[in-house]
Amino acid sequence: MSITTENAGLKPLFEPVTIGAFEAKNRIFMAPLTRSRSEAKTNEQTGLHALYYAQRAGAGLIVGEATQISKQGQGYAWTPGIFTDSQVESWEVVTDAVHEAGGRIFCQLWHVGAISHPVFQPNGGQPVSASAWTPEGEAFVGDRHEDGPQVPFEEARALRTDEIPGLIEDFRHAAKCAAEAGFDGVEVHCANNYLIDQFIRSATNDRDDNYGGSLDNRLRLMREVVDAVCDVLPADRVGVRLSPQGGPGGTEDANPEETYPAAAKALAGRGLAYLHVIRPNSHTGEGKDESGDTILHTMRAAFDGPFIANGNFEPDEAAKWIADGHADAVTFGRLFLANPDLPERIAQDGPYNEPDESTFYGGGAEGYTDYPSLQQVDDPLPA
Repeated sequence: MSITTENAGLKPLFEPVTIGAFEAKNRIFMAPLTRSRSEAKTNEQTGLHALYYAQRAGAGLIVGEATQISKQGQGYAWTPGIFTDSQVESWEVVTDAVHEAGGRIFCQLWHVGAISHPVFQPNGGQPVSASAWTPEGEAFVGDRHEDGPQVPFEEARALRTDEIPGLIEDFRHAAKCAAEAGFDGVEVHCANNYLIDQFIRSATNDRDDNYGGSLDNRLRLMREVVDAVCDVLPADRVGVRLSPQGGPGGTEDANPEETYPAAAKALAGRGLAYLHVIRPNSHTGEGKDESGDTILHTMRAAFDGPFIANGNFEPDEAAKWIADGHADAVTFGRLFLANPDLPERIAQDGPYNEPDESTFYGGGAEGYTDYPSLQQVDDPLPA
């Protein structure tokens, strides 16, 4: 169903746009949002997730919550996986519900690297990263640790060079699983100071092999993972997410103005579905300023495909970015979390539900599927 608005300034948000292999019905996309409601032991999704995403199928595209590619890739309690048969089957229920409601959904492929804790790791081992380091802050371990739900991070070890092919294979396998689960495509998570970004950022990469040292070497893992994913999916069903600043762990790149436009350029020429970039904002631990916008504009110029912007946008600013050619679409996080029918609400200038931060992570339906819509969406899995 197409939506229109009488507000001329918002009209760019409601124009269709080609994103890789498909045409999105609008440019109001849903950002990936970790909500920590998956099954604790199996990391599977449930009917509750199917309802949550079906309620938000009015988005031009849903980028699903970050989903670990392996047991080693997990760093938060109650997050989903996409590497076992049972996880694939659980996600099929979700993708079917989204498609039935007229939406499209990508799976975000995720390895947290150092932003983890031994309680999540195979045999209680150390988390892995580009180099050995200890992130600032605390890991969200939920009920997996007697001192939980949050405990201090522990030191991560450097991945050995001979372990990297196995890591790349994990991404390839997860992409194959996502296709089997019915996702319309995948987004490779190279942002937020998680594993691939830990290789990109100078502060967390002091390697002396082919994956460290020069900027070209620090970008190597990103390129090889994207290549591997494109081995099993058409490139026009593969997106990539980057973030020049911010994310957990307390580290930054020494020269993001050079590093991240170079990353965008390295992704050009591949026919990817899109590049999705987070600008610095209050929710990523960085204040919004003109330098963050400038990096995004430079990255937009360096990449040759659809460009999706994210980072605490209000609808009017998002529409202006699209009208000015700075982005082809904008992803909304908290606004979509609290307003399942966000495109309809934007079209009529609100009103908007306020998000309940106390229910962001963990729990059940409260603060998840009970935000009111202008029109009720039926549960795709009736009792």
